[in-house]
Order: sequence, then structure tokens, then C-alpha cells
Amino acid sequence: MADLFLYGTLQYPELLSCVLGRDADDLHIETATLADHQVLQVSGQPFPVIVAYDGARITGRLVRGLSTEDLEALEFYEGGFGYTLKPVSVALGTGGTCKAEVYFPDRALATDGPWDLAAWIEEWGDLSVRAAAEVMAYRGRMSPEEIATVFPSIRRRASAWLAAQARPEDPEHDLSLDVRVHRHKRAFMNFFAMEEMDLQFRRYDGTLSPVINRCVALVGRAAIVLPYDPLRDEVLLIEQFRAATFIAGEKRPWMWEPVAGLIDPGETPEDAALREAAEEAGLNVSRLEPVGEVYSSSGASGEFLHIFVGLTDLRDVQGGGGLDSENEDIRSKVISFRELMDGVDNRIYQDMPLVTAALWLARHRERLRALGRE
Repeated sequence: MADLFLYGTLQYPELLSCVLGRDADDLHIETATLADHQVLQVSGQPFPVIVAYDGARITGRLVRGLSTEDLEALEFYEGGFGYTLKPVSVALGTGGTCKAEVYFPDRALATDGPWDLAAWIEEWGDLSVRAAAEVMAYRGRMSPEEIATVFPSIRRRASAWLAAQARPEDPEHDLSLDVRVHRHKRAFMNFFAMEEMDLQFRRYDGTLSPVINRCVALVGRAAIVLPYDPLRDEVLLIEQFRAATFIAGEKRPWMWEPVAGLIDPGETPEDAALREAAEEAGLNVSRLEPVGEVYSSSGASGEFLHIFVGLTDLRDVQGGGGLDSENEDIRSKVISFRELMDGVDNRIYQDMPLVTAALWLARHRERLRALGRE
């Protein structure tokens, strides 16, 4: 049995329960303090770090009597973040002291001032619990180090799931009655993930369907923006190699597309669209026109697209080409609206968001051109 002093995100009972696989209310938890240390926000990350600091004091939670199974679960979850257990002595709220262990980082991390648990719970609590559920599903199948390499993707999927949960309910269906899940398996995880369910759904005659097995590719949310210059009546397209189409057998896996990219947690679709326009095409978009919010392929994928047309000046294309860190190799071209629509009519383009944005632009082009002349 072991005692752990928790100072950071694992103080959140829902997250601790998710990692341990049992209700945190069943644990022996009490308030304790650790002297000569402080908790700081890690720069650019939604988690804290503990550092030695003379005269400072941390108030946290002491979890007593953790089992070997509990410790193994915590080691799997924390190991990928580069944290290891070290012994300390903590002061109990009821008086006296107790030996315990604390997760310390195994390397120096840049910090950004004090960390606030309540603020973290408000902004990151639900997302972290959802992400942790995916992480812990791969315990025994992946190493903590392997989890760490794809953790940004896990967070994006968690953010997308929460965004979907926040959208309006179907007024014609009560999901608690009209869908029954018999088995849920997280089958594969990398940059993308595959999840599998055995489920039933309510048919239109009122009966439940037979149990069916379905898999879905989970990506996250993406922002798509077709750059359009209303004064010159031109658009910018980008081209890049797409492994997915190549794997599917496509003989033309270099695809002409709008600018596109996944939405990071904490980012709005608009923020992501503007960021990607700068990264992939070297453009400063002055205005975003919403085209649609749609699933890319509702029969097979959970990817949710926020599609925009972005008003910009295509005389001033600077940089672009994507990020080396993401292995992007992108070229762009500027074409007339007429050439774009000829390509749509002649079925040259194979990218659905491009065709969708082009058809929307055809309906709204005169209004946008009038805006450009103002």
C-alpha cells in the first residue's frame, strides 16, 4: 500500500476516478501540505509542475492506501508526461506528518506563473477526463512513451467530442431510449483513432434494430477555408500528397484543396482557419464567411468540418507551404472563379470541402464582390 500527495490535475476527483478505474469517493483522501515547494503553470501546456522553492507551501490532497493496481494505473498515465515518483514528508491537516510520494518532472520545464486548480477545472477538466478515458483504454497495449507522442491528437478528439455533446439534441429522438450500446471498444489509436461499437438503434416502425457492429474513424474537428479575392474574382488552392487517398488506391493522391487544418483544444474554428491560412498559404484573411458545419462522411468518419470562404488580397501571398514539423509539403496556385467552376463542372476536383465551398461561393459571389468594392 502507498500514500501519494497530489498537487496538480489529479486532485480533480473525476480525473482521478477515470485513471484508477474506480470511484475516487471510495478512496481515503485528506488535505495535506508540502513545505518548500510551489506549483507553477507549464508554459503552453494545460498542466502544472512542482518545483522546489524555499519558504513556499503547497496545499494538496493526500491519497492513502493505494494498491499496486492503483499505482500501476497512475504510472501508466503519468509516465508519458515525464513524471516520476519521489518520497517527501507532508504535514497533515489534522496535525503531525506523513511520508508520501509525489510526481516530480524528470526534466526542467519552462513555467508561466502560479497554477490555479479551479481555473484548470473550468477550462480543461472535462476535456482531460475524456482524454484520460482514451489513454487508459490502451493500458497494456501501448507504452506511456507511445501515448505521449500522440497525446495532442487525443486532446483534439476529446475537444471534438465535447463540442459534439454541446450541440443541440435531436428533438425526435431520446438517445437514452433510442440507442443501446452493448460493447464499446477503442480498437486503434495513432494520429487518428478507430473505435468500434455493438449497438442497436430505434427503427422508424418503433422497434429496435438487431445488434449491429460498426467502426468509425475519429479525427477531431477541422477548419476549412477557401481564400477568395473579391476584387480580382480569384481563389487560391493548395496541393499536397494525401496518404489516405493513396492507401485507398487513388492514382492521383496529390489533391487540390482549400486550406485546411485540425482545430486545437481551446481554439475556435475561426482561429484555426486564420492560422492555417497563414501557415499553408501565407495569407492574411480579412474576413471569414461561414459556409457550413458538416460531417465529412457520416457513414464512416466522425470528422466534423467548419467550412469558410476567406476574403483576402491574393496579390500579397507571402510564405506558406505548411509546417516542417508536420511533414507538410504544400504548393499553391491562384486561379479565376471561372476556372474554379469549370473544374467543378468537369469533375476535376476530388476534395469534397473544395466542391462544397466552390458551390457556396457561386451562390454568394455577387454579394462578396459588392463587399469588396465598398
